[in-house]
Amino acid sequence: MKGAARAAPFSFLAMPLSFLDELLSAADQGLRTLAGVASPSRPMPGERAAPVADARHVAGLMRVNHAGEICAQALYSGQSLMARDPAVRAALHQAASEERDHLAWCRQRLRELDARPSVLDPLWYAGSFAMGLVSGAAGDRWSMGFLHETEAQVERHLEGHLDRLPRDDARSRAVLEQMRDDERRHGAMGQALGAAELPLPVKRAMQLVSRVMTRTAYYV
Repeated sequence: MKGAARAAPFSFLAMPLSFLDELLSAADQGLRTLAGVASPSRPMPGERAAPVADARHVAGLMRVNHAGEICAQALYSGQSLMARDPAVRAALHQAASEERDHLAWCRQRLRELDARPSVLDPLWYAGSFAMGLVSGAAGDRWSMGFLHETEAQVERHLEGHLDRLPRDDARSRAVLEQMRDDERRHGAMGQALGAAELPLPVKRAMQLVSRVMTRTAYYV
């Protein structure tokens, strides 16, 4: 009919791109994480010191911590993709930024010890990204509950590593102490955003997976 308004043709260009942007950003961040090109926003704690007494043992501990930070990057990335609440997504992005500092510090410490990261880092990343997607898909409260429990377990893990470090390794100690303080704050953030209490079997499963990763990454 003459004069009638014509419907605009369908175009993929008219579709919202926010999720696609997030997906592409997650893929880019994953590649950067695994390539080891993350740049810290804060200076590395501690002064670079003389070689430590048991460098091989320290390297094993720092390799585990580096693998843990690979997992943290993947977990937060998966959770933020599925987050409903913009405040939750923003908090996850902020925490991920601080975790990138940890990742860069651990990698730098490995270089100082003339050691390498875990060769299984891509596996750790893939598994943690999947867990982030699953916990995020369950809803923001469960996602924050998963984050809170993860950070609580990581805090205990770092306390154990601080006890196992040689007394003369002030550099690694300063790094792990700052990481522990940050993880504690991230866990509190999860609680403040309405974290649900995870069922005990889920917590036990998380502990088991963490144990497998830490024992493997120490050597491989």
